[in-house]
Amino acid sequence: MALVDLTLDTSLGIATLTFNRPAVLNAIDVATAQAFRDAVLTLGARDDVRCIVLTGAGKAFVAGGDVARFADDFDNAAAVVDQLLDALHPAIETLAGHAAPVLGSVRGAVAGAGLSLLAACDLAIAADDSRFLMAYDRVGAAPDCGGTWFLPRKVGQHRAAELMLLGETWDAQQALQAGLVNQVVPAQQLAAQTQAWAARLAQRPTAALGAYKQLVAQAARTPLRAHLEAERAAFKQATASADFREGVTAFLERRTPVFHGS
Repeated sequence: MALVDLTLDTSLGIATLTFNRPAVLNAIDVATAQAFRDAVLTLGARDDVRCIVLTGAGKAFVAGGDVARFADDFDNAAAVVDQLLDALHPAIETLAGHAAPVLGSVRGAVAGAGLSLLAACDLAIAADDSRFLMAYDRVGAAPDCGGTWFLPRKVGQHRAAELMLLGETWDAQQALQAGLVNQVVPAQQLAAQTQAWAARLAQRPTAALGAYKQLVAQAARTPLRAHLEAERAAFKQATASADFREGVTAFLERRTPVFHGS
Protein backbone atom coordinates (compact mmCIF):
# COMPACT_ATOMS: atom_id res chain seq x y z
CA MET A 1 0.00 0.00 0.00
CA ALA A 2 1.57 3.32 -1.09
CA LEU A 3 0.68 6.59 0.67
CA VAL A 4 1.84 10.19 0.32
CA ASP A 5 5.42 10.36 1.66
CA LEU A 6 4.76 7.20 3.66
CA THR A 7 4.68 3.50 2.86
CA LEU A 8 2.75 0.76 4.60
CA ASP A 9 3.62 -2.88 4.05
CA THR A 10 1.80 -5.70 5.80
CA SER A 11 3.15 -9.22 5.60
CA LEU A 12 2.74 -12.23 7.90
CA GLY A 13 1.09 -10.12 10.57
CA ILE A 14 3.86 -7.50 10.57
CA ALA A 15 2.85 -3.97 9.53
CA THR A 16 5.81 -1.76 8.62
CA LEU A 17 5.24 1.99 8.40
CA THR A 18 8.10 3.83 6.70
CA PHE A 19 8.43 7.60 6.66
CA ASN A 20 9.49 8.19 3.09
CA ARG A 21 10.86 11.69 2.58
CA PRO A 22 14.58 10.90 2.58
CA ALA A 23 15.54 14.13 0.81
CA VAL A 24 14.51 16.06 3.95
CA LEU A 25 15.48 13.34 6.45
CA ASN A 26 11.81 12.32 6.68
CA ALA A 27 10.76 15.60 8.29
CA ILE A 28 7.01 15.47 8.85
CA ASP A 29 4.80 17.93 6.99
CA VAL A 30 1.00 18.07 7.10
CA ALA A 31 0.52 15.61 4.23
CA THR A 32 2.85 13.10 5.86
CA ALA A 33 1.17 13.51 9.24
CA GLN A 34 -2.24 12.90 7.69
CA ALA A 35 -0.99 9.87 5.78
CA PHE A 36 0.50 8.50 9.01
CA ARG A 37 -2.80 8.99 10.82
CA ASP A 38 -4.79 7.29 8.07
CA ALA A 39 -2.41 4.33 7.95
CA VAL A 40 -2.37 3.87 11.72
CA LEU A 41 -6.15 4.14 12.02
CA THR A 42 -6.44 1.48 9.32
CA LEU A 43 -4.17 -0.79 11.35
CA GLY A 44 -6.11 -0.02 14.49
CA ALA A 45 -9.22 -1.56 12.93
CA ARG A 46 -7.44 -4.80 12.01
CA ASP A 47 -7.04 -7.73 14.39
CA ASP A 48 -4.62 -9.61 12.13
CA VAL A 49 -1.76 -7.20 12.86
CA ARG A 50 0.61 -8.82 15.35
CA CYS A 51 3.48 -6.29 15.29
CA ILE A 52 3.85 -2.70 14.04
CA VAL A 53 7.25 -1.41 12.94
CA LEU A 54 8.02 2.30 12.62
CA THR A 55 11.06 3.20 10.53
CA GLY A 56 12.39 5.76 8.05
CA ALA A 57 13.71 5.60 4.52
CA GLY A 58 17.26 6.63 3.73
CA LYS A 59 19.79 7.87 6.27
CA ALA A 60 17.42 9.01 9.02
CA PHE A 61 14.40 7.98 11.02
CA VAL A 62 12.59 11.31 11.40
CA ALA A 63 14.37 14.64 11.79
CA GLY A 64 11.32 16.28 13.37
CA GLY A 65 8.66 18.46 11.82
CA ASP A 66 9.22 20.22 8.52
CA VAL A 67 10.34 23.56 9.99
CA ALA A 68 10.63 25.15 6.56
CA ARG A 69 6.83 25.18 6.35
CA PHE A 70 6.63 27.58 9.30
CA ALA A 71 8.96 30.06 7.64
CA ASP A 72 6.61 30.30 4.67
CA ASP A 73 4.06 32.19 6.81
CA PHE A 74 4.93 32.86 10.43
CA ASP A 75 1.53 34.45 11.09
CA ASN A 76 -0.16 31.12 10.36
CA ALA A 77 2.40 28.92 12.15
CA ALA A 78 -0.05 28.09 14.96
CA ALA A 79 -2.62 26.90 12.43
CA VAL A 80 -0.02 24.62 10.83
CA VAL A 81 0.78 23.20 14.28
CA ASP A 82 -2.91 22.37 14.69
CA GLN A 83 -3.01 20.65 11.31
CA LEU A 84 0.04 18.56 12.17
CA LEU A 85 -1.09 17.57 15.66
CA ASP A 86 -4.74 17.01 14.72
CA ALA A 87 -3.34 14.23 12.52
CA LEU A 88 -0.54 12.95 14.73
CA HIS A 89 -2.41 12.78 18.05
CA PRO A 90 -4.97 10.15 16.94
CA ALA A 91 -2.15 8.09 15.44
CA ILE A 92 -0.12 8.17 18.65
CA GLU A 93 -3.14 7.26 20.78
CA THR A 94 -4.06 4.42 18.43
CA LEU A 95 -0.54 2.96 18.53
CA ALA A 96 -0.49 3.16 22.33
CA GLY A 97 -3.86 1.44 22.55
CA HIS A 98 -3.21 -1.24 19.92
CA ALA A 99 -2.64 -4.73 21.29
CA ALA A 100 0.22 -5.31 18.86
CA PRO A 101 3.64 -4.24 20.16
CA VAL A 102 5.16 -1.25 18.35
CA LEU A 103 8.83 -1.64 17.41
CA GLY A 104 10.89 1.42 16.49
CA SER A 105 13.74 0.82 14.06
CA VAL A 106 15.93 3.91 13.74
CA ARG A 107 19.12 5.25 12.31
CA GLY A 108 20.61 8.67 11.69
CA ALA A 109 18.63 11.65 12.93
CA VAL A 110 15.98 10.86 15.56
CA ALA A 111 14.92 14.39 16.43
CA GLY A 112 11.94 16.40 17.60
CA ALA A 113 8.73 14.60 16.71
CA GLY A 114 10.88 11.66 15.62
CA LEU A 115 12.25 11.29 19.14
CA SER A 116 8.74 11.60 20.59
CA LEU A 117 7.47 8.89 18.26
CA LEU A 118 10.38 6.64 19.17
CA ALA A 119 9.71 7.15 22.89
CA ALA A 120 6.10 6.09 22.25
CA CYS A 121 7.25 2.73 20.85
CA ASP A 122 7.17 -0.34 23.08
CA LEU A 123 10.60 -1.54 21.94
CA ALA A 124 13.37 0.06 19.89
CA ILE A 125 16.42 -1.00 17.92
CA ALA A 126 18.94 1.63 16.86
CA ALA A 127 21.72 1.60 14.32
CA ASP A 128 25.07 2.64 15.70
CA ASP A 129 24.98 5.82 13.61
CA SER A 130 21.81 7.11 15.33
CA ARG A 131 21.69 10.52 16.99
CA PHE A 132 18.93 11.49 19.41
CA LEU A 133 17.89 15.06 20.22
CA MET A 134 14.75 16.98 21.08
CA ALA A 135 15.72 20.00 18.93
CA TYR A 136 12.66 22.06 19.92
CA ASP A 137 14.90 24.40 21.94
CA ARG A 138 16.85 25.14 18.76
CA VAL A 139 13.80 26.77 17.19
CA GLY A 140 12.34 28.21 20.40
CA ALA A 141 9.41 25.80 20.58
CA ALA A 142 7.93 23.38 23.12
CA PRO A 143 8.00 19.58 22.67
CA ASP A 144 4.99 17.84 21.12
CA CYS A 145 3.77 14.41 19.98
CA GLY A 146 3.82 13.11 23.54
CA GLY A 147 7.53 13.67 24.07
CA THR A 148 7.05 15.09 27.57
CA TRP A 149 4.74 12.17 28.44
CA PHE A 150 6.65 9.21 27.01
CA LEU A 151 10.30 10.27 27.34
CA PRO A 152 10.44 10.79 31.15
CA ARG A 153 8.69 7.44 31.59
CA LYS A 154 11.40 5.77 29.51
CA VAL A 155 14.55 7.43 30.82
CA GLY A 156 13.48 9.30 33.98
CA GLN A 157 12.92 13.02 34.46
CA HIS A 158 16.56 13.97 34.99
CA ARG A 159 17.80 12.20 31.88
CA ALA A 160 14.91 13.60 29.85
CA ALA A 161 15.88 17.08 31.08
CA GLU A 162 19.33 16.62 29.51
CA LEU A 163 17.63 16.42 26.14
CA MET A 164 14.86 18.95 26.77
CA LEU A 165 16.58 21.63 28.87
CA LEU A 166 20.28 21.32 28.08
CA GLY A 167 19.71 20.44 24.42
CA GLU A 168 22.06 17.47 24.60
CA THR A 169 22.48 15.07 21.70
CA TRP A 170 22.83 11.40 22.57
CA ASP A 171 24.60 8.84 20.45
CA ALA A 172 23.30 5.30 20.18
CA GLN A 173 25.23 4.00 23.17
CA GLN A 174 24.00 6.83 25.39
CA ALA A 175 20.43 6.11 24.30
CA LEU A 176 20.97 2.44 25.16
CA GLN A 177 22.42 3.22 28.59
CA ALA A 178 19.53 5.59 29.33
CA GLY A 179 16.94 2.97 28.39
CA LEU A 180 15.56 4.81 25.36
CA VAL A 181 16.45 1.92 23.06
CA ASN A 182 16.73 -1.80 23.72
CA GLN A 183 19.55 -2.71 21.37
CA VAL A 184 22.21 -1.09 19.19
CA VAL A 185 23.44 -2.82 16.05
CA PRO A 186 25.73 -1.89 13.15
CA ALA A 187 23.77 0.10 10.58
CA GLN A 188 24.09 -2.64 7.96
CA GLN A 189 22.42 -5.11 10.35
CA LEU A 190 19.48 -2.90 11.34
CA ALA A 191 16.99 -4.23 8.78
CA ALA A 192 17.77 -7.88 9.50
CA GLN A 193 17.61 -7.47 13.28
CA THR A 194 14.38 -5.51 13.01
CA GLN A 195 12.83 -8.27 10.92
CA ALA A 196 14.00 -10.89 13.41
CA TRP A 197 12.46 -9.05 16.36
CA ALA A 198 9.25 -8.28 14.44
CA ALA A 199 8.85 -11.93 13.44
CA ARG A 200 9.39 -12.98 17.05
CA LEU A 201 6.82 -10.46 18.31
CA ALA A 202 4.32 -11.55 15.64
CA GLN A 203 4.40 -15.07 17.07
CA ARG A 204 3.57 -13.92 20.58
CA PRO A 205 0.08 -13.92 22.21
CA THR A 206 -0.97 -10.49 20.89
CA ALA A 207 -4.03 -9.95 23.09
CA ALA A 208 -2.01 -10.76 26.20
CA LEU A 209 0.73 -8.34 25.11
CA GLY A 210 -1.92 -5.68 24.63
CA ALA A 211 -3.12 -6.21 28.19
CA TYR A 212 0.47 -5.78 29.39
CA LYS A 213 0.77 -2.50 27.47
CA GLN A 214 -2.40 -1.08 28.99
CA LEU A 215 -1.59 -2.19 32.53
CA VAL A 216 1.85 -0.59 32.40
CA ALA A 217 0.45 2.61 30.90
CA GLN A 218 -2.10 3.04 33.70
CA ALA A 219 0.10 1.85 36.56
CA ALA A 220 1.64 5.22 37.40
CA ARG A 221 -1.73 6.92 37.85
CA THR A 222 -3.64 4.06 39.53
CA PRO A 223 -3.66 3.27 43.27
CA LEU A 224 -2.21 -0.15 44.11
CA ARG A 225 -5.51 -1.75 45.09
CA ALA A 226 -7.22 -0.60 41.90
CA HIS A 227 -4.27 -1.75 39.83
CA LEU A 228 -4.28 -5.19 41.42
CA GLU A 229 -7.94 -5.50 40.45
CA ALA A 230 -7.14 -4.34 36.91
CA GLU A 231 -4.55 -7.11 36.69
CA ARG A 232 -7.10 -9.60 37.97
CA ALA A 233 -9.61 -8.51 35.32
CA ALA A 234 -7.01 -8.74 32.55
CA PHE A 235 -5.96 -12.24 33.60
CA LYS A 236 -9.55 -13.43 33.83
CA GLN A 237 -10.29 -12.02 30.38
CA ALA A 238 -7.24 -13.84 28.99
CA THR A 239 -8.54 -17.20 30.22
CA ALA A 240 -11.33 -17.03 27.63
CA SER A 241 -8.88 -16.71 24.73
CA ALA A 242 -7.73 -19.41 22.34
CA ASP A 243 -4.13 -18.35 22.97
CA PHE A 244 -4.51 -19.03 26.70
CA ARG A 245 -5.80 -22.53 26.04
CA GLU A 246 -3.00 -23.15 23.56
CA GLY A 247 -0.37 -21.80 25.95
CA VAL A 248 -1.50 -23.91 28.89
CA THR A 249 -1.85 -27.02 26.75
CA ALA A 250 1.58 -26.54 25.19
CA PHE A 251 3.14 -25.98 28.62
CA LEU A 252 1.71 -29.25 29.92
CA GLU A 253 2.70 -31.07 26.73
CA ARG A 254 6.21 -29.58 26.93
CA ARG A 255 6.11 -28.13 23.44
CA THR A 256 6.40 -24.66 21.93
CA PRO A 257 2.98 -22.95 21.76
CA VAL A 258 1.59 -21.70 18.45
CA PHE A 259 -0.27 -18.49 19.16
CA HIS A 260 -2.70 -16.83 16.75
CA GLY A 261 -3.19 -13.55 18.56
CA SER A 262 -6.73 -14.28 19.66
